[in-house]
Amino acid sequence: MRFEASPQLRLSSQLRMAPRMIQAMEMLQLASQELRERVEQELQENPALELVEPEAESMPGDDDGAEDHDGEDASSVALTERPLEISEDGANFELAREFERVYGEGEDHDGAPRIVHRADEGSADRKMEAMANAPDRELTLSSSLERQWALAEVPEHLAARGRWLIAYANDDGLLGADLETIAAQSAEAPGGPWTAAQLEEALLVAQAFLEPPGLLARDQRESLRLQVGARLAGVPEPPAPDDLQGWRDAETLLRDHYDDLLANRIPQIVERSGLDFQRIADAKRLLRRLSLAPGSDLVSRRERPIVPDVIVEYDRERDDYVCTLADGTVPSLRIAEQYREMVKDRRADPETRRYLTDRIRSAKWLIDALEQRQATLLRVVTAVVARQREWFDAGPEHLKPLPMGDIADQLGIHVATVSRAVAGKWLSTPRGLVELRRFFTGGLETRDGASMSFEAIRTLLREVIDGEDKHRPLSDEAIAKVLRERGVDIARRTVVKYRDQLGIPAAKLRKLHELPARSSPPEQG
Repeated sequence: MRFEASPQLRLSSQLRMAPRMIQAMEMLQLASQELRERVEQELQENPALELVEPEAESMPGDDDGAEDHDGEDASSVALTERPLEISEDGANFELAREFERVYGEGEDHDGAPRIVHRADEGSADRKMEAMANAPDRELTLSSSLERQWALAEVPEHLAARGRWLIAYANDDGLLGADLETIAAQSAEAPGGPWTAAQLEEALLVAQAFLEPPGLLARDQRESLRLQVGARLAGVPEPPAPDDLQGWRDAETLLRDHYDDLLANRIPQIVERSGLDFQRIADAKRLLRRLSLAPGSDLVSRRERPIVPDVIVEYDRERDDYVCTLADGTVPSLRIAEQYREMVKDRRADPETRRYLTDRIRSAKWLIDALEQRQATLLRVVTAVVARQREWFDAGPEHLKPLPMGDIADQLGIHVATVSRAVAGKWLSTPRGLVELRRFFTGGLETRDGASMSFEAIRTLLREVIDGEDKHRPLSDEAIAKVLRERGVDIARRTVVKYRDQLGIPAAKLRKLHELPARSSPPEQG
């Protein structure tokens, strides 16, 4: 066998996306908070980019970057011919700093004006103020429990076991493993290994010491019992006299009838416990005050505020909904004028000028991407509002099926562009804050020929369940029958799916067992 090497000519075509297009798509997909973070990052990394303060006046010559250079080398100043550098080392920044030191404030010996630094005297104060206003690190559950346990006056052997147990606490504050497993893995623990009985001894002490009550329970039942026991013991405050018997009954239900309570088998509990319906109802009312995740009270979870991207308002004179971009969602940016001048200066080092040219071009691309993002988003929202006019006029039950492909065809853009424009965006409407993606949904055709979205069907299903007799709740088949009578032909299994999506329990769990004040109709379904 002989191997030969010979040159060959092959013709092929490849589709490559320019960095500018990739950046535009990334900007379009980002939500408001993520976009602001991205812009802040660009402001830190690109010295040619600066933020326009609300009270600042527009800088001259912001339309284009470094275009008139009187015969300069185009390779060093052109903003559109050089490829964008994805990363730079610190050498380029040092060149820019050296250039600023040479061309400082005032005039040089030739009488040519020097470039004024962008930073003013108050820049350091603004940075210190921003650092002072920065939020503190979020406190984790394990660190919070360790801080509490460090204050416990217990022998060292119990303290070490307690620290080992705290390491197994899950996000709800309960133990994430059984004691046998924790004991088997305690060989590497300081002071270990320990047996399950030794760990249980420390566990009981930790459960009594840690607050709020219910922490480090082995399951939710034990957590609830710890919380009820703390209420009966007067922690954090003595129970009201009217609730004292109710807490005692709640303790009985958790201890002896927990499975029947979960399955809502109240008649069986009445028969076996001797408690009447009213006392069981009072105990259930008190149990609803307890937490299934006591550890959540110790974790500082900061939810990001919802910032609407577009505001939809009703214009009575035009009888139409007007869409406008929300102020402040996208910071106003511009190219720093001093760097424009530095690029034009023929005395500057060519490498420095090339670096600044790339930075100015990158800043211009970012500004163009932000403008394109806002324009595309406004077009998509305007089209969606026009297609979903009945939702804005009459409510959620009138939401129509709307595929993203329909909006893409209407606007003459790709469906992926619509998907990116919709992702993570919110609208401020006369009906409150609404996620833009909510308006894109499938659906089916009703008996009268109208289209009804799946979201509208779920809303109608909730209305049916909310209006039922809780002493005779509707079965899934009965709910499907009611919906068919209203023109929505769906099967029982579809009712089950939608009910689960809405977090609505089955009929036997929705049933109220207190004796009704008046006679009820026969059970439906």
